[in-house]
Amino acid sequence: TGDFGFIFARPETGKTTFLASEITHFATQVKKPIVWFNNEEQGSKVQLRLYQAMLGCSLTELFSDIEGNRKRYLELGGANIKIYDSASIHRKQVDQIVRELEPSLIIFDQLDKIKGFTDDREDLRLGSIYIWARELAKQYCPAIAVCQADASGEGKRWLTMENVANAKTAKQAEADWILGIGKTHDVKEEYIRHLHLCKNKLTGDPDSDPNERHGRNSVRILPEVARYGDIE
Repeated sequence: TGDFGFIFARPETGKTTFLASEITHFATQVKKPIVWFNNEEQGSKVQLRLYQAMLGCSLTELFSDIEGNRKRYLELGGANIKIYDSASIHRKQVDQIVRELEPSLIIFDQLDKIKGFTDDREDLRLGSIYIWARELAKQYCPAIAVCQADASGEGKRWLTMENVANAKTAKQAEADWILGIGKTHDVKEEYIRHLHLCKNKLTGDPDSDPNERHGRNSVRILPEVARYGDIE
């Protein structure tokens, strides 16, 4: 039914902000819920970013009219986003929630930390998690995961599949698409992020440009409103 892909980047690059920016846009277009499994940072922080991204407002603006902004967020589509927040989310919980809600989209932030998988080798344990996530996507709906880039991706503009953390090829093999978010140490590029679609097995649509199949695009992160935007 759906494709499975993941976003990866170094810590503090803006992975959750990227998700908030895009998922709040998706939420305006769906009828079924978007299920966000969060085991990375505090769920309350993620929720704040979702409010900011949906409304395009700063924290100051958000808190200046909490009730009014909450109402507007829900009306615009925020009601479609369901966050499940726990530091120890188990695969059985995920299976049950997805079965009950039949969502339009599943988010894992971060997939590597899902409990219920064991193997002597870490890359094989992770591989089994990613196989499971891909099967969930095929059965229910598209799924997007988040994971880390390893130290080889530090300061790198265009991340490649070789920069994915803790996996030889186990993670990469299961994904239909992989998006790397690169960031350099150049102070002039503090708010510039570099998106590289380093794997893409999606068929696209009639408007798709085959030359952009593994596209590279530089964009601006707008942390004050939890969005990504074009470079002006």
